[in-house]
Amino acid sequence: MRFPPPLEPGARIAVVAPASPFPREEFLAGLAWLHGRYRLDVHPGIFARRGYLAGDDARRAEELSRALVAKDVRAVVCARGGYGTLRVLGALPWDAWAAEPKWIVGFSDVTSLLLEAAGRGVAAVHAPNVTGLSRAGTPLGLNRGAWLAALEHPERPQTWDGLEILSAGDADGVVVGGNLTLVASMAMAGRLRLPPATILVLEDVTERPYRVDRMLAALRLGGHLRNVVAVVFGGFEECHAGIDGVGVPEVLADFAHGVGVPVVAGAPFGHGARNDAFVVGRRAELRGARLGFR
Repeated sequence: MRFPPPLEPGARIAVVAPASPFPREEFLAGLAWLHGRYRLDVHPGIFARRGYLAGDDARRAEELSRALVAKDVRAVVCARGGYGTLRVLGALPWDAWAAEPKWIVGFSDVTSLLLEAAGRGVAAVHAPNVTGLSRAGTPLGLNRGAWLAALEHPERPQTWDGLEILSAGDADGVVVGGNLTLVASMAMAGRLRLPPATILVLEDVTERPYRVDRMLAALRLGGHLRNVVAVVFGGFEECHAGIDGVGVPEVLADFAHGVGVPVVAGAPFGHGARNDAFVVGRRAELRGARLGFR
């Protein structure tokens, strides 16, 4: 994996909204924090709304395309996830971006951009979106510190300890993944390209357990896990059990029982209060209940 150059204070970053519209106050609060350290490019059209989208496809694709190829921009940071990034994925100047890559930063619906980058051999950063950098009630110190470290020191030591072992074992590989729904959607679109020896990281939000089960089963049945050497589950927030009483923990344990690789759960990333930033495309080693990036 190629790593774009690390950010430095004063670097120029572009803020884009490729998916859903966002709460204005949260966005402005996150933007203010970023503005204290970096120079920002924000197009006025970012506040556009079209139903559940931040403006129409043409607007979002043009904004994101401009940011991906701007010569003086060092990172492209997404305002929010939600839905819509996949609609414009094929219209983006990926070849031009890959020739001179810059960091792509975000999570949730932005997973499609992170996976496209990884499929082209370039690292990206799974991290809170701009609105998540301001949200009340979250451990902002931890989230913001990890956000800065991932972008300014992308090869720093980073460890997740005390994970729940669902299927024991050790593995070495490249960390790739993000939101389960988007990983499954990219597989359906024929654009999921996991590198050899992938440590697949997955999280999700507001999905019923049976739908989590269905997506995991489809990834396995479709052969999309053939390069996976371990699976690391993050948060599954608001994924409530139905009347059958089956919860996500049972779904993940059942998956781990038959997948044939080490599986751990409880990693501190996803839609919960703790959302550690990490580099998608970085090498790591899983040793029992510990994942260490290296």
